[in-house]
Amino acid sequence: MATNVINLYSLTYKNIRTYLITILFVAGNIALPQLVHLIPKGGLIFLPIYFFTLIAAYKYGWKAGLLTAILSPLTNHLLFHMPALNVLPIIMVKSCLLALSAGLAANYFKRISIPILALVVLSYQLIGTVAEWLLVNNFYIAIQDFRIGIPGMLLQIFGGYLFIKHLIKN
Repeated sequence: MATNVINLYSLTYKNIRTYLITILFVAGNIALPQLVHLIPKGGLIFLPIYFFTLIAAYKYGWKAGLLTAILSPLTNHLLFHMPALNVLPIIMVKSCLLALSAGLAANYFKRISIPILALVVLSYQLIGTVAEWLLVNNFYIAIQDFRIGIPGMLLQIFGGYLFIKHLIKN
C-alpha cells in the first residue's frame, strides 16, 4: 500500500492562514454537495459535506478541520436549507468527530496512506453512528451511512488520499 510522508501544519486560531484555508475548504464543502445533490439521493450516498473537512483536518490540523466542520454544515443550511434542520445536529457531530480523528491521525502517523484514511473514516462513522442512535433513538436511521453511504466513505478514503497527495506536491 502506498504511503507518503507529508508536511503537516498545525495551524492555530491566531494565524490568519487558518481562516483563509478554512474559507477555501468551506467553499469546497458548499460546492461539492450542490453538485452531488443533482443526483437523486446523492447527499445520502456520497456524504459530500465531509469531504473537505477530512482534507482540512488531515493536512492543516484539527483546528482548521474543526472550523471547517462547524462552518460547512451551518453555511450550507443557511444558504440552501441542506442539511435539513432536523439532521443538522448529527451532521455537525459527525463533522467534528471527523475533524478531530483526521487531525489526530495525521499528527500521530505523520504520513498519508489509504489504510490510515480508512481508519479515520471508520472511526468517525462508528462513533458518529452511536451518537446518532442516542440522538434519534432509532438504530435503522443511525446506520444509514453504513446502509447507503458506503460510496461516500470510499470517496472520502480514496478521493481524500488523492487530494492530499496533490496538496503535498503543490
